[in-house]
Amino acid sequence: MLKRFFLIVCGSFVGAFLALAVFVFSAILISLAMMKMGKAQSIPDKAILHLHLSGIMQERPGNEEIDMLTLATGGSLEYMNLDETLKALEVAKDDDNIKGLYIECDGIEAPAATLHQVRNAVADFKKSGKFVYAYGNEGYSQSDYYIATAADSVLLNPIGAVDIHGLASITPYYKNALDKAGIEMQVIRVGTYKSAVEPYMIDSISPANREQQELYLGNIWATMSSEMAAARRIDIKTFNTLTDSIITAMSTKKLLAAHLIDRTCYKHEMESTLKRLSGLDQDDDLRLVSIADVANAYERVKGKDGKIAVVYAVGEIDGGGGGIDSEEIIKTVEDLMDDDDVKGMVLRVNSPGGSAFGSEQIWEVLERFKKTGRPLAVSMGDYAASGGYYISCGANRIFADSVTITGSIGVFGVIPTAQKLYENTLGINVSVVKTNANSEMNSMGVFNKKYTPVQQAAMQNYVNETYDLFTKRCADGRKMPQDSIKKIAEGRVWDAKSALSRNLIDAIGSLNDAITWVAAKANLQEGRYGVIEVPAVEMNWKSILGSFTATKYREKIAQEMGDFYKYYEQLKAILNRRHVLCLMEYSEIK
Repeated sequence: MLKRFFLIVCGSFVGAFLALAVFVFSAILISLAMMKMGKAQSIPDKAILHLHLSGIMQERPGNEEIDMLTLATGGSLEYMNLDETLKALEVAKDDDNIKGLYIECDGIEAPAATLHQVRNAVADFKKSGKFVYAYGNEGYSQSDYYIATAADSVLLNPIGAVDIHGLASITPYYKNALDKAGIEMQVIRVGTYKSAVEPYMIDSISPANREQQELYLGNIWATMSSEMAAARRIDIKTFNTLTDSIITAMSTKKLLAAHLIDRTCYKHEMESTLKRLSGLDQDDDLRLVSIADVANAYERVKGKDGKIAVVYAVGEIDGGGGGIDSEEIIKTVEDLMDDDDVKGMVLRVNSPGGSAFGSEQIWEVLERFKKTGRPLAVSMGDYAASGGYYISCGANRIFADSVTITGSIGVFGVIPTAQKLYENTLGINVSVVKTNANSEMNSMGVFNKKYTPVQQAAMQNYVNETYDLFTKRCADGRKMPQDSIKKIAEGRVWDAKSALSRNLIDAIGSLNDAITWVAAKANLQEGRYGVIEVPAVEMNWKSILGSFTATKYREKIAQEMGDFYKYYEQLKAILNRRHVLCLMEYSEIK
């Protein structure tokens, strides 16, 4: 008995000691990682900025998947972010130590507007007169190639490939599977084109949804293909003929003949070329500097006359998972209102929408900011649709990238019921005792029953009123009659050029264009104002450890589910939501 007692005590002590050791080790790794991320690196002479296109590119740092061991041991992260990339390119073009740009293409994943902004920044860098070379070892994905065509030369491994295929929107439809499982999605919506709910209502794409997707995909591809064709000096008709011919199966000889690439070489030959271009001897090591290292040297002008605040609204609104928290955005804007040094604001929106309630709350605090007399502009990223448009519509001026997806002014609610599953298949009978006619409505969780006609009508009326408020906010913000807004609303998604012609936005432009406009409206002279970015990116031990733990959990599930993981995430999200939504449909555009 005594022996067992000692064994238990010793076991507990060892367990506690190991837990403490793991905690201390993690803390050390986090400290090293934070030191590495925050340390500005000196740039050597004859250096080359290394833009390694790999992994997923997001809007800005903060939600990335962090591998602490990789960071602490000097490795590179498996993600990129747009904000950091644009800053690095801006710094590098004016740094005399940086002789050129090397774009190593290794399969970047990003929406069209993000790719477009990087490509524009590469083209701007090239105006400095420094060399820009792109190289694909295994080959170029379409996203890689789109950016690479802004370079002076596009080089490829002798047995590499180029993939240019156009754009396709891929949307899975779940209705038949849900029917077989005995689950019904009760859908209440406003908007003929509000297609986010289609996968739960019908078993294939509707004519209205096909119409809107063909329009915005066609317009986005027209922009991308014309830019690539012009850069490669290929007639646009010929370029699209090539696109239809399964380019990925072409030999490098045919790629050269078609002027899609400039020459072929192995990687060591590419490195030899870079040494020559940067003025190094062939026996020297290449002096590649990373995007992160150069971005750390970026500094906005310190505000002598005031500052412009850039407020980032990225992700789903009140959907969890690191997206837009309406309460945090409200607190951020209120703090800026109390700061007399803040002379204006740019809301950077990259969101497909989300909670209608949260969208209204953000809209209201932005209206309060405008009442202080300070200018407010919106800069749209990849998406500013549905709720993302709701929070944008009241701005004094709206800027969007030419391939931004916006609009989608519509509202819906989805209430799942598994009544057929638990009654007919599982044989579960649910008894309810209630005091009023609708006491049990939406309160039974998995045992929710199908709405009665009265309940359905009440919810439809609620959604109609939310839609009416949404369109009124848009009409007031865009200074248009509400009936005119409703004609271009109906949940329809628009590309930015189509949105511009319908007065949903004011200008095609970048985040910097929006900042410049706000500064001018606030009577701030160039070079005499600062720019602050909020919410600040958190890089403390708690956020990093939390991100690390969540990442490993997601990685495990994703590994088990493979390609089905993203659809599992989508279904899980729709089942867990509790709000009437202003949310754009989920479609993979590839």
